[in-house]
Amino acid sequence: MVDQPLRSWVAAANEADCDFPIQNLPYGVFSVGGQAPRCGVAIGDMILDLAECEARGLVDAGGAFGRPVLNDFIDQGRGAWDNMRTRLTTLLAEDGDRSLPLVPMADATLHLPIRVAEFTDFYASRNHAFNVGVLFRGPENALPAQWTHMPIGYNGRASSVVVSGTPIRRPMGQVKGEDGPLWTACRRLDLEMELGAIVGAGSRMGQRIGVDQAEDMIFGYVLLNDWSARDIQAWEYQPLGPFQSKALGTTISPWIVTQAALEPFRCEGAERLNPLLPYLQEKRPGFYDLTLGWTMNGQRMAQTNYNVMYYSSAQQLAHHAVSGCPMRVGDLLGTGTISGPALDQTGALLEMTQGGKTPVQVGAEQRTFIEDGDEIGLYGYAQGDGYRIGFGPCTGKIIPAQE
Repeated sequence: MVDQPLRSWVAAANEADCDFPIQNLPYGVFSVGGQAPRCGVAIGDMILDLAECEARGLVDAGGAFGRPVLNDFIDQGRGAWDNMRTRLTTLLAEDGDRSLPLVPMADATLHLPIRVAEFTDFYASRNHAFNVGVLFRGPENALPAQWTHMPIGYNGRASSVVVSGTPIRRPMGQVKGEDGPLWTACRRLDLEMELGAIVGAGSRMGQRIGVDQAEDMIFGYVLLNDWSARDIQAWEYQPLGPFQSKALGTTISPWIVTQAALEPFRCEGAERLNPLLPYLQEKRPGFYDLTLGWTMNGQRMAQTNYNVMYYSSAQQLAHHAVSGCPMRVGDLLGTGTISGPALDQTGALLEMTQGGKTPVQVGAEQRTFIEDGDEIGLYGYAQGDGYRIGFGPCTGKIIPAQE
């Protein structure tokens, strides 16, 4: 006899292609009409109002769910996360409480789910790193010598992290001209399809954390698009790396899919080229069998899997703290662009168009990079038996530069 998947009394949650079945229960922040933002959980095509659940005494998060970000709940730790997941599963199961305060998702406005403490972006896909390295340095020097030994990253801007649906303005900036720098609107605007890890526990300054401890510190994941101005990046990135080319905006999906929801999909990542130092060696694989892809103006452009990545989010977090750098609840760690080996598996136009040399067809038009009015969407899900764990939309439309 085959066990049947757990079902909810919320009918839409039981549809096979629903992103938000009872096995998921991702957290977000929403508002309706002129009401203040508050915390909720996605279930089917509805949102469970966690603030109202607290007011009725159905759950207890110390008042954290009435606040406009999830940080205070996340800060309560893994025990609170696990207990709340168990409680919500009981309430929303087929024989659960049908008087729960549900809000139609179609009626709600979704907000940035956390107060982003810091944002760090990594470079953890060997396919992406090699492809971009070939474009800039040739195949013989594509990967820096240290790349296979440690996660490479840069400190980004928390202030420009925005929720899905927020318009992104094309940046102005310096680019390389024939006789010196030019001041212009970005001409080579790109996306980067990534996964973002939400840090759920802090560490002290001077404290190192092992990779297993780092794994336990991750609350959950969001889809992440690190918008990139490639022409500005090419002029500025030596010797200290990207700066203004990455500060224009970073879009994340509004629902945080918890680590617990993804646990059944844990898997190995890319094959190692050499042994890692002990502080980066994982006792169990830190990757997930996640289908990830992106669209332009509604057309699917590429699709791959998170399991192509070389470094996990836990390895990135452990490396981030190896110098004693303190981590905070609400820190956001981007994986870097997630790309498979083929062009239709790449997570950036820079790779797909070979640095702008080979246009791609989008509807009736061709693209090498993103034009004003284009909308980029990311999608992701883990496929279970009769259900899937989805992230929901992560979209952004480009609006013209302000000259």
